[in-house]
Amino acid sequence: MSLMDWTDSLALGVAPMDATHREFVDQLNALAQAPDDAFLGLLDAFIVHTEAHFAQESRWMRETGFPALHCHEAEHEGVLGVMRDVRGHVAQGKVNVGHVLVAELPEWLRNHLATMDGALAYFIRTVEYDPARATAPA
Repeated sequence: MSLMDWTDSLALGVAPMDATHREFVDQLNALAQAPDDAFLGLLDAFIVHTEAHFAQESRWMRETGFPALHCHEAEHEGVLGVMRDVRGHVAQGKVNVGHVLVAELPEWLRNHLATMDGALAYFIRTVEYDPARATAPA
């Protein structure tokens, strides 16, 4: 059983963004089902994925002139900060702290998709930016 299922209701209509979010959900589910001895390695991979995911969105925001750039990036940095802090606890053998993070992330993601990422996806479509090609219309 999955911790979080990817459904069409989570899709934002920007294919590369939706693909990255689906990968996020897949990795989150893998963490939820991981045995303790595999948790740290999967958490490290999840953090790397999340860093790339957030960097990708930051690039899109900068290239499109997205007005809420700083607010959106601040939330990303906050989440990454928590992930890195939790990683330190897991490395010390406190895997239970990692499980708390995993249990909280689905609600955070749903909210983030419905608000900040939803606004970004709308803006991307409005300015006719193609994130797959990383180009904005002239």
